[in-house]
Amino acid sequence: MSRVHTRSATALAEDIRRGDRSPVEVVERLLDRIDERNDRTNAFVTVARERALERAREAERAVEAGEDLGLIHGVPVAIKDLDDVAGVRTTSGSLLFEDRIAEESDPFVRRLVDAGAIVIGKTNTPEFGLGCTTDNRVVGPTGTPFDPTRIAGGSSGGAAAALADRLVPLAQGTDTGGSIRTPASCCNVFGLKPSFGRVPRVGRPNAFGDHTPFSHTGPMTRTVEDAALMLDVMAGPDPRDPFSLPDEGTDYLAATREPIDDLTVAYSPDLGIYPVASSVRAVVDEAVGAFEDSGATVERADPDLDLENSDVLDAFYTFAKVKWEALFDGLEERGLDPRGEDRSELRPITVETILESDPVTTREYKTADRTRTRVYDAVVDLLGEYDLLVTPTLGVEPFPHGEYPTEIEGTEIEPLRGWLLTQPFNFSGHPVGAVPAGISEDGLPVGMQVVGRRHAEADVLAASAAIERERSWHDDYPA
Repeated sequence: MSRVHTRSATALAEDIRRGDRSPVEVVERLLDRIDERNDRTNAFVTVARERALERAREAERAVEAGEDLGLIHGVPVAIKDLDDVAGVRTTSGSLLFEDRIAEESDPFVRRLVDAGAIVIGKTNTPEFGLGCTTDNRVVGPTGTPFDPTRIAGGSSGGAAAALADRLVPLAQGTDTGGSIRTPASCCNVFGLKPSFGRVPRVGRPNAFGDHTPFSHTGPMTRTVEDAALMLDVMAGPDPRDPFSLPDEGTDYLAATREPIDDLTVAYSPDLGIYPVASSVRAVVDEAVGAFEDSGATVERADPDLDLENSDVLDAFYTFAKVKWEALFDGLEERGLDPRGEDRSELRPITVETILESDPVTTREYKTADRTRTRVYDAVVDLLGEYDLLVTPTLGVEPFPHGEYPTEIEGTEIEPLRGWLLTQPFNFSGHPVGAVPAGISEDGLPVGMQVVGRRHAEADVLAASAAIERERSWHDDYPA
C-alpha cells in the first residue's frame, strides 16, 4: 500500500472505513510531513496539531465502534485562512487579525466536519484575499513546489501548494476572479469553481455581497475524483444564503466515471482577446488532444465577446473596488480604523488598490454591468453550440515572487491581473474545472479551464476526469 502522503482522499477514506489505516496514523504522518516541508513553500499559516489529533482519536473510536461513517471520515482537510474554523486562528492574511480566533465555523466547514473530515490547518492567502499571488505581512509569500522562488498563484495559493507538496489530500479555496483556478494552474492541481450558489456562502452582515462579481467556494485536490467527493459533501442549499442553489440530486462522484464521447468541446486558445505566451499555448494545444482521445468532438471556436481584454479587467476592477470598499466598512464596524491609525498595518498594495483609488460612481458601475452582460451572453451563446469551452487558465507560467509581468509576447498587460483568463467566468457564474495541462519546457506547470453550461458541474467533472485518465499528472509532482 502506498504511503499516506501519496494516497488520494478517496483511497484514504476507503482505507479507514475498512480498518486498514488508522485516522490517527494518517493525521500524524501528515503533521510530520508539514513540519518537515512547510518551510519550503510556506503553504500553511496555522497548523491545528492538537485539535487535529484529538479529532483523529475520536474518528478512530467511531471506526472501532462500528458507527455510521461519513463520506470522508478521518481524512485531513486544509481550510483557506479567509474562512472560519471554530477555535482556530483566522488571520485573513492581515496583521489586523493576526491573533483572531474564530468563534464558529463557516457552514461548508461544518458540512466537511459532519462528513468526518479532520481540519489539519489553515492555508495562506494574500491580505483579505485581494491578490492573484499569495503574499502577506503575517507569514510572507507562498511558492509553488515546482520552484518555491516562484508564485503559487492566489488567492488560494496556500491550498494549492499544500496539495502539490502532498502535505494534505483535500483543501478548499474561494474564487472571485480566479482564486481557485490561478493557483491550481501554478501548482499542477485540480480545482473546481462550482456554479455560483452551488456551495453556500453565508456572508454577514451583507448576505448579498458575493453577487458582483460572483464569489465561489469550491474543492481543490490532486485528483478529480477527490474534488467530486468533496463537492458531494459541500454542495446543497442553505436558507441563509439567498443565492444558494437547490439540491438537484446529482452524484458528483459518479459523474467522474461517465464517458464523454457524446460531448462537444470548443477550444479557444486565448478567448479571442487575451495575449498568451507561446510556451503556455504549446502545452494547452497538446493537452486538448485528451478530449479527442476520450471520444469527444473538439473544434476551434472563440466566444464572440466584441470587447478588449482591458474592458473586461476594467469592469472587474469597478465591481471589485465596490466590494473592497464594503470590506473596509466592515472593518470599521468591528472597531478597527483601516483608513486611519490602522492603515500602517495594511500591505501597501492594499492601500494603493483601495484607499488611494478613486471611488466608483454609479454610472461607472452600471457601465460595467453592460460589459458583464456582453461577456455573459457570449459565453452562453457559445455553450449553446457546444457542451464545454476549454481555454488556458493563465497567459504566463509561474513567475518569480514580486516580478509581475508587464507584457506577453510583446503585448503590454496590466501587471497585477492582466495575465489571467479567469475573470469572465466570475461575471457569468458558470462552473469551471481548473485542470493541469502539462509541464512546460522550463519545468513549470500550465493549467487549462474547462467551462460547462450553467449548473452542469457533472459535465465538467466527467470531462476533467477523462483528461486525467488520458494524461495523468500525478507523476509530475516534485519528489
